[in-house]
Amino acid sequence: MRILLFTGKGGVGKTTLAAATAAGLAGSGRKALVVSTDPAHSLADAVGSPLTADPSEVDTHLHAAQVDSRGLADQAWQDLRGALRSALAGAGVDALDAEELTVLPGIDEVLALTEVQRLARSGPWDTVVVDCGPTAETLRLLGLPEAISGYLGRIFGGPARFGGRRWARTADSVRRLADHLESLRTLLTDPAVSTVRLVLTPERVVLAETRRTLTSLALRGIRVDGLVVNRVLPAPGRWRGPAAAWMRTRRAQQQAVLDELAGAGLDPALVRPVRHRAEEPVGLPALRAIAEELYGGRDPLDGEDAPAAPLLRMSEVDDGYRLRVALPLGRDAAVDLARVEDDLAITVDGFRRLVALPELLRPCRVTGAEADAQGLLVSFVRESGSER
Repeated sequence: MRILLFTGKGGVGKTTLAAATAAGLAGSGRKALVVSTDPAHSLADAVGSPLTADPSEVDTHLHAAQVDSRGLADQAWQDLRGALRSALAGAGVDALDAEELTVLPGIDEVLALTEVQRLARSGPWDTVVVDCGPTAETLRLLGLPEAISGYLGRIFGGPARFGGRRWARTADSVRRLADHLESLRTLLTDPAVSTVRLVLTPERVVLAETRRTLTSLALRGIRVDGLVVNRVLPAPGRWRGPAAAWMRTRRAQQQAVLDELAGAGLDPALVRPVRHRAEEPVGLPALRAIAEELYGGRDPLDGEDAPAAPLLRMSEVDDGYRLRVALPLGRDAAVDLARVEDDLAITVDGFRRLVALPELLRPCRVTGAEADAQGLLVSFVRESGSER
């Protein structure tokens, strides 16, 4: 079973392309579920059929669902939150402080992801295609399992010392939730199961956000298996008149962005263009036509089994070692690097990750680092007395 997560800047057409991919998979005879966690609720419009939180059949082999993340929060989180408040109050924590301690920012989004995991495991699907929210929300969503696990760990590690049967029951619930969030993180970072496809339009502002997203996902260990460039205008050829002049200018601007994307150090095989359509693509026939253009009759899952490039690659040089950290970086990316014991703390445009150093490099000293389109190249020198 595969999980494909589609995301991109708001308004680039990710819902349509996610639905088209699911329709293409279903057309090849595989059972596909397309599910939306986007609060905009536009998936029903794309497939031309009303949707609920329960998967419904919209075509042969194709099911669709719209996750109600707010409803999930009301159902699943309130009981545990109430138990936490009671346990904290019983431990002598002020009621107002207990209220603040049990607020988890982003719980709606993480419960939506939990529901996707449940649907993926409970149905007969070969592939689950997820229409995520806009990029910023998706990045927060994909980073939440790890962040919330740490948050719950801190709460559990503190008040647990007060003991008592009431806290013991609450702590057990917290532990189960933390374990479940860890399973979500494992699911998202397993490239054999989950991958992300980024949708963009050929505009410089969108391209800049896409580059930042690629870096952020790489830092989180989440694999991107494709970039879909949507709404590419056709070349106007020998047309004449003001409309042709406008199209010629706009297409030249788009081509400049496509050329910049090609020169950004990304694998060209990852990039799939989709032309701009005169009519809004709504309904299954339109979605199947987009899938045919997008994948050209090929399997939408082609290439997903290719091994992902390793994040770290080490080489030995005369004066020590070089460590390549494979991260797609934009020209103006803000990069910070620090050594924290046996880890490298890498921060790019505000996203931070601790990367464990290979054992051979742990006794070595960092002497410098440089950035290019492929990532970071960090230099290490052997400390005197360390073994070669």
